[in-house]
Amino acid sequence: MAKPLTIDLKDIRSVTDFQRNAKAHITRLRRTKAPMVLTVNGSPSVVVQDANAYQHDMDRLAQLEEERFVAAVNEGIADMKAGRMIPLEEARARMEKKFGIRR
Repeated sequence: MAKPLTIDLKDIRSVTDFQRNAKAHITRLRRTKAPMVLTVNGSPSVVVQDANAYQHDMDRLAQLEEERFVAAVNEGIADMKAGRMIPLEEARARMEKKFGIRR
């Protein structure tokens, strides 16, 4: 199972601290690949992350979305093969009746 996406409390810094120590923070971001939350006036404002780690996250998200889409298509095909489908007009008529829709 995938590791939950959480922010470690030590990875929360003020924008001012980040600006003053940018080189050290960027070095840590590259080394750990963990995101950092920057605050403005004590409130979370932005998240910064190593570019390669960000790209990896975006690639993984795209892969998961594709897997989910393929699973949904396969489920639809299985339903069709098992005869668990009804014609569009029948489905439309049921929905219109159930929700009181008039055309």
